[in-house]
Amino acid sequence: MVASDGGPARPARAATRADVRHNVFMSVRSFLWLSVAAAMATIALKTGAWWLTDSVGLYSDAMESLVNLASALFAVTMVSIAYRPADEDHPFGHSKAEYFSSAFEGLLILVAALAILFAAWERWRAPQPLQSLGLGLTLSVLSSVLNGVLAWRMLHAAHAHRSIALEADARHLMTDVWTSAGVVAGVLGVGLTGWLWLDPLLAAAVALNIVREGARLLHRSVQGLMDKAVEPAVRERIDRTLAQFAHPAIRFDHLITRRAGRRLFVDVHMHMPAGWTLGRAAALRINVEQALMSEVPGLHASIQLLPMQVEAQPVDAEGDLP
Repeated sequence: MVASDGGPARPARAATRADVRHNVFMSVRSFLWLSVAAAMATIALKTGAWWLTDSVGLYSDAMESLVNLASALFAVTMVSIAYRPADEDHPFGHSKAEYFSSAFEGLLILVAALAILFAAWERWRAPQPLQSLGLGLTLSVLSSVLNGVLAWRMLHAAHAHRSIALEADARHLMTDVWTSAGVVAGVLGVGLTGWLWLDPLLAAAVALNIVREGARLLHRSVQGLMDKAVEPAVRERIDRTLAQFAHPAIRFDHLITRRAGRRLFVDVHMHMPAGWTLGRAAALRINVEQALMSEVPGLHASIQLLPMQVEAQPVDAEGDLP
């Protein structure tokens, strides 16, 4: 091949790990900015629905959209930090920043739930008739369709990129969809039956439902910050890969794993004959590491070489023997 300047054409540069990280980051950030735009649109639609109908149920739905906006903006910031490369102060990277995003979202959900419960109690004490149900419910349904489509796309992207922040935002949007469906059904029930107490009761049910979602997000975030092990399915893939190298002269033990945001880590001892040269042992370790990282994308493997007769005791995070 000939280049445009008459010289030999240069081969296309292979994508590096940094290129892949940048592409993933841009994709995740784009979805989060879409979430911000969707939250602003749904706030306008749901606030209009509440203003038209004076329904505390639709008010609770609008409050949850405010949480969506605040959490999406915070998620953009945390994801930008999480995808920074490792540095001297953070040699293992910044991936755990995503957990702060999901924890913040969980806290905002709990605050919104308290505000909704207060409004529901006030409306329970002083019921008010609902108005303009047709137009108000139409606006609410439109916002739900918008959130549903975006949440479905974001969940697929979250699984593909292993982003806890994107997944948390997507699941919250999906919860918002089901919440809106329940609110619409309840407000219709008020209009058909005239039972005004249904409206505050429905708002309280919405609040309790999002409390459950907020508690789940907080629990998952805390587990991530506590260096939780990888999922059983991922651990099974790691074990299956190591089994391919198992041999009477080679064995693996003291395997531990942890997850930090989208990054996965595994530490394992590999025992081999004491008579092997360092070069031969190192070559095998490289093959095992490459096989593990090929089988589990995003995995960082650390393998300690040991003679077959030596048993090293692992040390915990405080430097004490278990």
